[in-house]
Amino acid sequence: MVTLLGSLLGFISAAFPDFLKLIRDHQDRKHELTILQLQMQQQAQGHSNRLEEIHVEADIAESRALYKTYNTGIRWVDALNGTVRPVIAYSFFVLYALVKLMQFFSGLPWMLWTPEDQAIFAGIISFYFGQRAMSKLRQGK
Repeated sequence: MVTLLGSLLGFISAAFPDFLKLIRDHQDRKHELTILQLQMQQQAQGHSNRLEEIHVEADIAESRALYKTYNTGIRWVDALNGTVRPVIAYSFFVLYALVKLMQFFSGLPWMLWTPEDQAIFAGIISFYFGQRAMSKLRQGK
């Protein structure tokens, strides 16, 4: 009986290192799969970041190309071209102020600051400050 028990113990102990090797190989493969999955996620993230960077660069290039058309090289034409938007904005502001003054002096002071006036004012201010902020953001300042 001791001989049988000894031979069985010897057989099991001889197979034990192979059994440990199988467990270790399984864990190594599982670890490698985890690493490969993380690398694939990292590459996918890198590709999406690169794609977004390409889109941003294309937007910047488009804006530069649009603004490049405004420079003619003729000084007075470029100066006149640069004043079109501000002159129109100031003209409409003066016209708006004149209408409000006429309302005030005509006896309608309660109609000076209506919700429509608030919406117009907020839209204009938001547009100008938003455009300025976005242009600075595009330039990286």
